[in-house]
Amino acid sequence: MAKTDIEIARESKMEPIADIGAKLGIGEEHLHLFGPTKAKVSFDFINSLDDKPDGKLILVTAITPTPAGEGKTTTTVGLGDSLNRIGKKATLCLREPSLGPCFGMKGGAAGGGYAQVVPMEDINLHFTGDFHAIGVAHNLLSALIDNHIYWGNQLGFDERRVAWRRVVDMNDRALRSIVSSLGGVANGFPRESGFDITVASEVMAIFCLSMSLADLEERIGRVVVGYTRTREPIHAKDLKAEGPMTVLLKEALQPNLVQTLENNPAFIHGGPFANIAHGCNSVIATKTALKLADYVVTEAGFGADLGAEKFFDIKCRLAGLNPSATVIVATVRALKMHGGVGKDDLGAENADAVKEGCDNLARHIRNVKSFGMPVVVAVNRFTADTDAEVAAIGEGVEGLGVEIIECTHWADGGAGTEALAHHVVELVNSGKSQFAPIYDDDMALWDKVKTIATKLYGADDIIADKKVRNQFADLQEDYGTLPVCMAKTQYSFSTDPNLKGAPSGHVIQIREVRLSAGAGFIVVVCGEIMTMPGLPRVPAANTIHLNEAGMVEGLF
Repeated sequence: MAKTDIEIARESKMEPIADIGAKLGIGEEHLHLFGPTKAKVSFDFINSLDDKPDGKLILVTAITPTPAGEGKTTTTVGLGDSLNRIGKKATLCLREPSLGPCFGMKGGAAGGGYAQVVPMEDINLHFTGDFHAIGVAHNLLSALIDNHIYWGNQLGFDERRVAWRRVVDMNDRALRSIVSSLGGVANGFPRESGFDITVASEVMAIFCLSMSLADLEERIGRVVVGYTRTREPIHAKDLKAEGPMTVLLKEALQPNLVQTLENNPAFIHGGPFANIAHGCNSVIATKTALKLADYVVTEAGFGADLGAEKFFDIKCRLAGLNPSATVIVATVRALKMHGGVGKDDLGAENADAVKEGCDNLARHIRNVKSFGMPVVVAVNRFTADTDAEVAAIGEGVEGLGVEIIECTHWADGGAGTEALAHHVVELVNSGKSQFAPIYDDDMALWDKVKTIATKLYGADDIIADKKVRNQFADLQEDYGTLPVCMAKTQYSFSTDPNLKGAPSGHVIQIREVRLSAGAGFIVVVCGEIMTMPGLPRVPAANTIHLNEAGMVEGLF
């Protein structure tokens, strides 16, 4: 019987985190230890790196997700390990997992098989407390808003237009819409509100895009928390919230250092969702890694239409990053589903369905190339995949000028991804990257959204009612140069999660526009997007418990 991910992780021989830091030139005095196997890297050390040259940045993204799974994080870990195996100095930059999906349907997010980051249980649970700090900072601002209104409302909040909700790092649909301040005069003024999951918080987005503590504080101050009756914005700085919120985030903003099963360094820091936020790890972690390694492998959430687009158009734009190559992960099983095969029939060989499903992969390849990026496809191979099915992938994307490389990192660790590593090094050193965001800062907000929808999603047009069009017009005056953050389903290029493959000719309907002034982007909500997910009928939490030895069971 095959070992579970957690069993494999427990059998690993982890090195002391000080030894992992030493591989990157980080002295033990610059590590704030959280036990023997995880640590935060001090700002004093990070600030000393300014004059060092940057390494090469490699993005790992994927085709449109399906229930069959793609293994993007697993591939990212495998590639990082294999780069080190072939003699390169490489490190990883990943997001921290949210407890919501961990106890919900998706499970953990620390890789899998023999391509994992460890300590896996810690990373998937409370880790170093970053998400707790982000949630508390967010909710401090919520408390300050209600307290201000209670004590006279000198800023003139229109209680119908308080824009700041509360957060909790758990899937809990009962909290999506609530009425707060019930119970009489002493508890304030009742109003409708709600909770989002912590990873959807603007504080999370700010955290991951900030360059320093000073930048973090300034961004928090810019957050728009509500409006007056004359529609004038009220900012967090008007409540003097940026100071105490930054205090709560001071330690959390230092990036976390851990290791892979093969004892290679990995930074895991921050974790915004990719469909309702920008889906990338922190800028501080990425920039630190680039100063310490020759190759930095990072990932962006969900498919390339969401995670990669936001990595390029938001993170790289705002942080001044210049990526060198992109890996698109695909699996035979997922391509079958995009080719029309149901989940229950994935076990049967069907090369024709794989080839048909390659329409989805082909669009992602073209999309990533439109950013000026060299591309390689990593086929995360399963034991049940047949040679004919794998060959069909090459046939399905023939003529697009990309290599299709089989990877077996789940079973073989870094050794299963060496061919990919060699090709990535070739791409990086070829100098073929001509990276540029897909739209200019000066393009109108409406046109930025239309560019993404038509060029990347295959849509004919975008539409919105008059109220939403007016929101665009209002935001254009003061915030027109900001990038847009598209919030839509991760399961399709369209807004219909059931529309697989590479749909075209559809129309993207914009339901809502939200200003994230602190993060520095405009959130454009398309279709039905939940900022507070719910648990499935049978949540993963049902099988998670402590065994007689006091060890976690069922996390994977």
